[in-house]
Amino acid sequence: EWTMKTSIVFLLCISVFPGFSQGRVVREDEAGFAECNVFFPGQVPPEGFTEPFHVKICQQYNKEPRFATLYSTKDKIPLYSAFKFTKPAQSEEENWLVEPQIDDPENDLHEMVHEADIGGTVANLGENQALTSDYVGSGYERGLLNPSVLNEEDFQVATYTLTNAVPLSSALSKSWHRDIGKVVEQALIPHCSKMDHLYLLAGAIPSSVRVKGKVSVPESLWLAACCDAPEGWSLGLVKKINDENSLADLTVRELEKQLLPGVHLFKGSCGEDKRSQEKREAVLQAVSQIRSGEQVETSDNQETKDSGWVRRVAGIIATPFIKLLELLIYIFVELVKFVFYFLWLVVKRVVGTVLDGICSLWNGMVSYLKAVSMVLISIPYDVGRVIINIFLGFLQIVRDVLSLTYRILSIPVGFILHLAAFPYHSICAIPSVLKDMATGIGGTFSLVIDATAAVLHGFYYLAGHIVKRFVPKGSSDD
Repeated sequence: EWTMKTSIVFLLCISVFPGFSQGRVVREDEAGFAECNVFFPGQVPPEGFTEPFHVKICQQYNKEPRFATLYSTKDKIPLYSAFKFTKPAQSEEENWLVEPQIDDPENDLHEMVHEADIGGTVANLGENQALTSDYVGSGYERGLLNPSVLNEEDFQVATYTLTNAVPLSSALSKSWHRDIGKVVEQALIPHCSKMDHLYLLAGAIPSSVRVKGKVSVPESLWLAACCDAPEGWSLGLVKKINDENSLADLTVRELEKQLLPGVHLFKGSCGEDKRSQEKREAVLQAVSQIRSGEQVETSDNQETKDSGWVRRVAGIIATPFIKLLELLIYIFVELVKFVFYFLWLVVKRVVGTVLDGICSLWNGMVSYLKAVSMVLISIPYDVGRVIINIFLGFLQIVRDVLSLTYRILSIPVGFILHLAAFPYHSICAIPSVLKDMATGIGGTFSLVIDATAAVLHGFYYLAGHIVKRFVPKGSSDD
């Protein structure tokens, strides 16, 4: 009953409150992985991963650090995830997230969000990290380096991020989760005196094979474990991609040689593989039993066998009710989403209308103030122009008066004398004018008489010419 209630609460939290998940990109000025340094022995992260395309991420949920990830923006897969074992998961619910800060460092989103909820708020989305669309139709699954099966509740939710996933085939993904889960629960935890001192690093070695020419398919997966406790030990495991059943054990030093040059996974005493040879041999024997398919004997095995059939029967009985409850929760969540979406549309419409009104009012006020300002500015200009025009008119009047005075004063004296003598000369000229008129009249009569004589002489000449032309000479002789 407690398990069922826990599962129900867990599913409800995942569905209704997915935004609590955060994944903070660690700044360059912060030491290590900042608050996520607690997932490394001595709070010292691995050394040797210094490429500029390596990004440190502190994976968080509900404002608490859950594990740390070193992400390669070149290969678009995590190189390793550092975590601690919490408890085996009671249920699993995938809720995949992306990290906006990897693609757009200037973005205001400082936590992981659902890819579908980002919209156009993140510039260059998918340029430096893998997206869900990169896996669709590729034949690969999103395999978790930090397996969800080793975490519960908040720790499990935080694992479902694409910055913790690498492309794996379905069979390999199941094999990796199954083998790592068994190794941690049955081999590593029982042989570490303090469970919270067991530090785990799960990583991938990139290859040249790319999914859709973008996301690197790892050539192998590895796990490094360090029990930082009295009689502690360290251990490395490698699983080849081309053999899903492989699980080779080796020392941490041997594992480091397969990674980048100069890499040291565990700082200090955890790197010493011979701290407790007996403990390490016991761990290797347990790993060997898991690899061969044998059940590792622990003090809890009998209790597990006794309670296994009870859990199965309870699971069969409770499954329909759980599914029904999941359906009801899903319907409730969708209704809540619809109500919030409807309220958002209403608020958006109201706010938009108010903002449009405020904008129109503001534009009207600006136009009015602009017109008033122009009028106020033009008043001094117009007054000045009128004053200048009055002054110029006055100057024109003065100029005209002076010009008239000058013209009056500049009339010559001789012109005045000639004007005064005009009547005398006019009277004296009358006899000469009369004489000239008489001469003209006599000449006119003489000209008329001469013209008349010339016309008569012409008629006479014409008549004589005609007579000579038409009267015969014989008759003249007679």
